[in-house]
Amino acid sequence: MKTNIGISEKDVKITSGILATLLADQHVLYVKTRNYHWNVEGENFIQHHEFFEKQYTQLAEMIDEVAERMRYLGVKAPGTMAEFIDASQLVEAKDKKVNAKDMLSNLLADHETIIKALRSDIEKCDETSDAGTVDFLTANMQAHEKMAWMLRAHLM
Repeated sequence: MKTNIGISEKDVKITSGILATLLADQHVLYVKTRNYHWNVEGENFIQHHEFFEKQYTQLAEMIDEVAERMRYLGVKAPGTMAEFIDASQLVEAKDKKVNAKDMLSNLLADHETIIKALRSDIEKCDETSDAGTVDFLTANMQAHEKMAWMLRAHLM
């Protein structure tokens, strides 16, 4: 059944494309954070191990919400790693020998990339008839800002 919620097909195409990129970015970031959780070593192992777990758990919830937002709009959410890697602005973490400080820095840089993209995406969505996605993206940006702040605080 076709979705009829007062948003034009043109606007749904714009907002769903933005959401698909966000979904891809969050998946790549989730996998990277989980990788770091598994492979962190060093003096503050437990602190970093638990911190990364909190972050990837939060990302998992955010990922689900992005996919569900796409479904609200009547669009199928991408669901394969190939689709995520292809659509993401982020790069996978392939080197298993990364120290904890570099892990934190890498994750911070990725969150900041997502935050900057979201600022631009919010402006694009603000020109559509999809106020719900504007609010949704704003909340996502705020969550990434908080996660970035936490990462930055670990690096001080």
